[in-house]
Amino acid sequence: MSDSVPVSDSVPMSDSVPKTDRPMTDGAPGLDTSDVAERRSAYARLFRLDGRRVLVVGAAGGIGREVALGLAAHGASVLCADKDDVGAAETARLIEAARLADPVAWSGRGTTYPVDVLDPAALGRAADELGALDGLVLMPATNVRKRLLDYSGEEFDRVVSLNLRAAFDLVRAFAPGMVARGRGSIVAFSSIRAVTVEPGQGVYAATKAGLVQLLRTAAAEFGPHGVRVNAVAPGIVDTPLTAQIKAVPEWASAYAGKSALGRWARPDELVGAVVYLVSDASSFVTGTQLFVDGGWTAIDGRYTPPA
Repeated sequence: MSDSVPVSDSVPMSDSVPKTDRPMTDGAPGLDTSDVAERRSAYARLFRLDGRRVLVVGAAGGIGREVALGLAAHGASVLCADKDDVGAAETARLIEAARLADPVAWSGRGTTYPVDVLDPAALGRAADELGALDGLVLMPATNVRKRLLDYSGEEFDRVVSLNLRAAFDLVRAFAPGMVARGRGSIVAFSSIRAVTVEPGQGVYAATKAGLVQLLRTAAAEFGPHGVRVNAVAPGIVDTPLTAQIKAVPEWASAYAGKSALGRWARPDELVGAVVYLVSDASSFVTGTQLFVDGGWTAIDGRYTPPA
């Protein structure tokens, strides 16, 4: 034994080495039947969100609607917020219809809350009115597909206001309650454009990269208070935001070919990442960006669109 490694007899060996004198169950030494049953039960509940309230901002359609439905399917009470109150109400209706059809499988609830994320005062009122939240999911984004020299100042402000400033205001409105209660999970949608570039998407990419750094800073600041903050970075997803691209066959096939899986994502394929990050399954995950991009960034799927 090396003299450089001190040995202390102040801690009993039995406390520092796992006990293996109990019956072996399921091939695991040191676990009795009750231990295994308890762990199985705990693991089975990892992704459950029963009794938790989650606000999904941007729930009127697309990925946001699927995320709201997925969270409710895992037991969450989902507050469907959007400026499009008709679309948000339809999402809430779908959740309630699913619950009524199968209350065992769908224990979550859906309600609607109209809100304009570009109005900081409205967000402050929403935080007061909605009360305690266990999760906050941020979806709002827009894009003006133009090369930098063709961008106007108004277009720049419009993209930055929704993609970055609104996220900042939403975090400032709802994070204080989570910090005060010592728990909560914030998930915002970034994009592969946070780390990859494409001519014509410079401003959008800048907002998404900025959003990731904002979230990482929030994770560092809120972490000591038990609040986790993460990003989900989708690849190319078939949504209303990308409909203009998908409608051009050459672009649609080119984008599909840039991912390892060779296709576009469906909105429902983003649900698992959000459920994971909101739930206890990710209890030690914060400050990260989870790519759900079909391998786009793994194979560096750069694409220069036709002029």
